[in-house]
Amino acid sequence: MISQLTRGKWFESVFREHKEQFSEIDTLLRALDRFFIIENLPIQKEVYTARNFYIELSIIKDVILRLLSLLEQVIPESTKNAFWFQKYAEQSYASDRKHDMLRAILYRQDSPENSLILLYDSFINLKVIITDILKNNRINYMAFKNYGDIITREIRENRYFNPFSKDINPDFDRIRNPELSRITRSIKDRDTKRAVSTVFILLYRILRYLRHVDIASHLHVSLNCSYVILILIRSEIKGLVKYLRDISANIDDAKLRETIDSLAFQFSIESKRVYEQELRDLSRISALNRIRGRIENCHGILRNLTEQCIVQLASYFSPSIEGEQLFPSFKTRLEQSMKLREDIYVLYELINILEGVFQKEKARLKIFDALKSYMLYFESFTFRLLRYDDYEEFAKFFEEFLSILPEQLSPSEAQKLYEKIHRFKIFLETTLRLISQRTELRDRPIDKKRAEDVLAQFLPDNL
Repeated sequence: MISQLTRGKWFESVFREHKEQFSEIDTLLRALDRFFIIENLPIQKEVYTARNFYIELSIIKDVILRLLSLLEQVIPESTKNAFWFQKYAEQSYASDRKHDMLRAILYRQDSPENSLILLYDSFINLKVIITDILKNNRINYMAFKNYGDIITREIRENRYFNPFSKDINPDFDRIRNPELSRITRSIKDRDTKRAVSTVFILLYRILRYLRHVDIASHLHVSLNCSYVILILIRSEIKGLVKYLRDISANIDDAKLRETIDSLAFQFSIESKRVYEQELRDLSRISALNRIRGRIENCHGILRNLTEQCIVQLASYFSPSIEGEQLFPSFKTRLEQSMKLREDIYVLYELINILEGVFQKEKARLKIFDALKSYMLYFESFTFRLLRYDDYEEFAKFFEEFLSILPEQLSPSEAQKLYEKIHRFKIFLETTLRLISQRTELRDRPIDKKRAEDVLAQFLPDNL
């Protein structure tokens, strides 16, 4: 039985065959560790001892289930069968001495195969424990923290699969784009080359994590895993910003230093947008479509930011490089600004029409529906393009407006709504003017014909 479980060196072939699954395992193990650092969670800064962490621990349970699913995919069937037979033997008829021998072999971790089986065994046990803990409706902070300490210890004591054993894991974290490899090789100064290469690797690592964020699924397990990965990325961004600031202090080239400082600034601002706005108290939202929408927005913001920063840094060393050479679906700042301006223009026009027909009940109801449809589109595709300073105003108006049932408005409520719509219209006018003043949009007027074509798609017939 012991030989069945430990024999065979199958890990290398399994790793080659399931490299993407191993990348996700690595990501989720890191994410689990970071999730239990309370400062990483986008929650209200209340007294933690008074908070119920039931939802957070439920999220962790889903991540454990996903990890077990991945481990079951990569561990060969014969090895899993031997493992479960050993578990049965330990619990049923093995003597204490036999039990000690079986455990000793597993704990020795003298091969990646044994380490992987031990990881599997650990998470099976963690699943059983967390299932029992969640039978209580209230989980206090210390229970949450102590369970996190157990998970962290299991992860960090694993000899071969501790994701924190190396700062950079060459199995996953590499510059695979040949153009970027050429750029880094061309840097003459050794310290600059090392620093720039590290920045590229850290940025690509964020993109790797984002690859495991499932923006298509409505399944609870997938959404929770995606949420935990986004928490991991928050931790990574903190480390990245610190590293950028550290290397900036030692760079003599003023232009390169300015570029590095710009990257640090962009990540600082956009991370606030993601974690203080989009993800704030996401765990308290129950509607799955809203959770998925927020996660999709965060994914879009972070991917766009990371790709833009990679292109920006690469452009310093190779000014002729195009974003499409690095990322097939890359959108330039110009394209993003043009889309944002166009979509806000359509929103402005719809609100302007609503304001004009507000006193006509039938027309108002029709425009209400049209505006709500467009706002849902705007939330899905344009919110991620808003800047940090503008987001709150949009989010506040959208949340309130989308919850209104226009046919149930009393005259006084209708008047208050009209005033809010008018104020938001003025805000949109200002926002449009400021967007048009962006450097990339100067001397580029809005394509009103295209915007009006979009508007026509949402307007009702026979208004």
